[in-house]
Amino acid sequence: MDEREWLTGRFEEHRTHLRAVAYRMLGSVSEADDAVQEAWLRLDRADTSGVENLGAWLTTVVARVSLNVLRSRDHRREKPFTVHMPDPIISRESGTDPEHEAVLSDSVGLAMLVVLETLSPAERLAFVLHDMFAVPFEEIAPMIERTPAAARQLASRARRRVRDQAPVPDPDLARQRGVVDAFFAAARDGDFEGLVAVLHPDVVLRSDGGVGAHHTVVVTGAREVAGQAITFGRLSPFVRPALVNGAAGVVVVPKERPVSVMAFTVTDGRILTIDVLADPRRLNRLDVPGLDG
Repeated sequence: MDEREWLTGRFEEHRTHLRAVAYRMLGSVSEADDAVQEAWLRLDRADTSGVENLGAWLTTVVARVSLNVLRSRDHRREKPFTVHMPDPIISRESGTDPEHEAVLSDSVGLAMLVVLETLSPAERLAFVLHDMFAVPFEEIAPMIERTPAAARQLASRARRRVRDQAPVPDPDLARQRGVVDAFFAAARDGDFEGLVAVLHPDVVLRSDGGVGAHHTVVVTGAREVAGQAITFGRLSPFVRPALVNGAAGVVVVPKERPVSVMAFTVTDGRILTIDVLADPRRLNRLDVPGLDG
């Protein structure tokens, strides 16, 4: 085995971990794959003879690449989106694809990714690397040109926002599915009070229909969200159960292609968040497995 084959093998050992880091940093499957590919190109060109921990070296490279992508996004956007839905990872309800499962280890729900989209690039990097991958602040600080104490403060600020805005879902998927099924049954029947009963009083519905689309909205409160649900009750026959980022969700498929993906956060028997991707351009690029029903 020559040196390049050996290096390729070592890189492949870390690929899944690197994709998980990049996906949490970027919320985009394609951009995460690009970041991992860039890490390989840099590894292939670099002299790594003095690198003691290749996994840590590669994690740093992917984090820096992702940070640059986040900063360039901020420069490109003339104004922030009202809602920007990260790429959902969709699996059959019978079980998550092994590759998806690895990327989603420690369950990173869509609601959490939506909150991460609201952080500054430095906050996101500090939180993701420290809280999700246990990277010490002493290693994070040089990436964002801050002191370790400042990096710790950034992560703490991000952690508070995640805790306040991204509730922890019920760990029992069957209970999640039961609540989601009750939601769609009530929507199909036009049962307004039934909808209110399965929604938390402070429920938040976020829908991303694409830039400038009227489907891009944020609705809060049980009665307001129930009113929205009644209006799309006609789509209930086209709802296909799925796992969306490892939690109970649905794909709405009235014809051959999905018109929306919906992710739910269910806690204590009620729905706290509903996150919807309804951007036709992005839906056409999604990897959607064949869904029964």
